[in-house]
Amino acid sequence: MDRPSARPNAAKIPRANAALRLAVFDCDGTLVDSQHSIFAAVRFAFESVGLETPTPATARRVIGLPLDQALERLVPEAAREAVDTAKLTERYKDAFFELRNRPDFEEPLFPGAVEALAALEAERILLGIATGKSRRGLERTLERHGLLGRFVTIQTNDSGPGKPHPHMLERALAETGAEPANGVMIGDTVFDMAMARAAGLRALGVAWGYHASDELVEAGAHALVERFADVPSSVERLVPARGARP
Repeated sequence: MDRPSARPNAAKIPRANAALRLAVFDCDGTLVDSQHSIFAAVRFAFESVGLETPTPATARRVIGLPLDQALERLVPEAAREAVDTAKLTERYKDAFFELRNRPDFEEPLFPGAVEALAALEAERILLGIATGKSRRGLERTLERHGLLGRFVTIQTNDSGPGKPHPHMLERALAETGAEPANGVMIGDTVFDMAMARAAGLRALGVAWGYHASDELVEAGAHALVERFADVPSSVERLVPARGARP
C-alpha cells in the first residue's frame, strides 16, 4: 500500500485572504516527548567516535536546531577541529533509525495534543509544522500518532535553513496564503520564539518542553501556556478571528 503523502493538501487550503489564520507547531518537545530517544542516539554517536557523552540537560539545549549544527554544538570546543561532524551526524542517524524500529520504541504525544489540534481546526485555523527533524523522520512520527493528514503545511530542515532562520515559516505562509500577522508559532525552545519573531508571527511558548519558560519570554514569546488545553484559547487571543479584534 502506498504511504499517504505529507505534502500540503490543496483542498484544505483556502484561497489567500486576510482572514486566514495559521498555527504552526514545533514537533520535538512541543507535540511529542522525544528527549529520551534523542539522547540515546546522541550517546551512541558520541561514544562511537570516542567522545564523552553530553549530559541530557546539555543535549536538550540544542534540540530544535538542524542536526549537524546541534551535534557540533555538543562537541567540546577543544575537540571540534579533530571531530568529523558529518561522521558524527551519520552515526546519530543510524542509531535513531535502529531505535525507531525497536518494538519498545516510545515517542509519546504530550497530553492534550490531539484535542488541542481538533479545537483549532474547529475554529477554521490552519495547522502547520516547522521542525528541526528531517522530512522522513517527521513523517514517521506523525504516522505513528495518526497525525500526518492534520497539517496543511509541513516544513523541515530539508527545504532550507533551519531554526532560528525564518525560512520555514516564510514557506508555511506562502503555502497557505496566511499573512504573518495572522500566524502563531507554538514551540518549546528559544529557537522557535526567535524564528517566529523573525518571520513576523506571534510566538507562543509551551512550558512542558526543553527550554525554561523565562528563557522563552526573554527570546520573545508573546504568551506562555502551562498545558496543551490552553493552546487553543491562547492562539485565539494572539490572532483573533477577523471582526473579533478589539
